[in-house]
Amino acid sequence: MTKKYKFFVKESEVTPYSPANHTRTVNRRLIGPKETGSENLEVLLGVVSRSNGALPHSHPGIDQVCYMIAGRAVAEVGGERSELGPGDACFFPADMPHTFTAVSEEPVRILVIYTPPYGEKGAVTHAST
Repeated sequence: MTKKYKFFVKESEVTPYSPANHTRTVNRRLIGPKETGSENLEVLLGVVSRSNGALPHSHPGIDQVCYMIAGRAVAEVGGERSELGPGDACFFPADMPHTFTAVSEEPVRILVIYTPPYGEKGAVTHAST
């Protein structure tokens, strides 16, 4: 039997949600097991308002990469801190506590990549915006 995949995803067609342990953050899961059939990778588009973002937390057994599209943010992990802008990336190893805070006036737009897929449950879903 052939596995069914969805190859193309439009941001405007994805239901936004607010992730746990984050303030004024809206994510859209673009790529994941349920959305596209991806079994090893999950990709989200996040939008974070100024002075908000991820409170200290970690992801058990899951690596995370963040790639900045717009805005500026400060990330902290492993005792290191860095300000990030468009084109910059950061890596949060599995099980390592980290934070991420938007610092620019404009909202931060960021691609978030998890491997294996996180599939966060219990997040608050929003009507499409």
